[in-house]
Amino acid sequence: MIKAAIVEDQEILRKSLKIVIESISDIEIVGTAENGEQAIALCEKENLDIVLMDIQMPVMDGVQATEEIKKRWPNIKVIILTTFQDVTHVLNALNAGAEGYILKAVDPEYLVQGIKMVYYGGSLIPQQLAKEVFGQLQLNNIVHSEQLDHNSISNPYDLNNQELKVLKCLTQGLSNKDISEKMFLSVGTVKNYISTIYSKLNVKNRSAAIIKAMEESLVEDKKH
Repeated sequence: MIKAAIVEDQEILRKSLKIVIESISDIEIVGTAENGEQAIALCEKENLDIVLMDIQMPVMDGVQATEEIKKRWPNIKVIILTTFQDVTHVLNALNAGAEGYILKAVDPEYLVQGIKMVYYGGSLIPQQLAKEVFGQLQLNNIVHSEQLDHNSISNPYDLNNQELKVLKCLTQGLSNKDISEKMFLSVGTVKNYISTIYSKLNVKNRSAAIIKAMEESLVEDKKH
């Protein structure tokens, strides 16, 4: 059973999320917190798998809490609960190590699917939300590139063609198994490619790799 915690300063939302998640899944909400400090205390007390983390909270915000949690408990996965108004903070939280983000008003079924995806090693960066987020920041999102082309996409990290293809698959939210089937590679080979990508990009997880990929694709726009 997946053990999760909800960190949200609005009591009504905390309670409703707990009721809904537990009623439609086997995910156990073992605790709730109303700020980042309480979230850290909860991580010390409970053996958590997932933390659903709000961003703007009193005492300690979600970005600070995420950074501290990932530093002390790197195996705990953090999913940011966000609104479209929190764009910059979302990026900060992803850079702090969060595995993904999702809108607070999302369909509960999708939230449960997202929790399970992250639990099993995936990253949760909804493409439509990513488009909105990075569009606001005038970033060129490579998710929508039809093909990887060294002439049109910045590649300052010396990624080879296969690594670029794997990176594109990561931005599309594909699992290791999906990537292996799409590229006709073994899962082990895919893992090796991903490990190399992390090393070359100097990142620690999928979300950070996706963010860097999106940022570095700015180069082509500057030429025109």
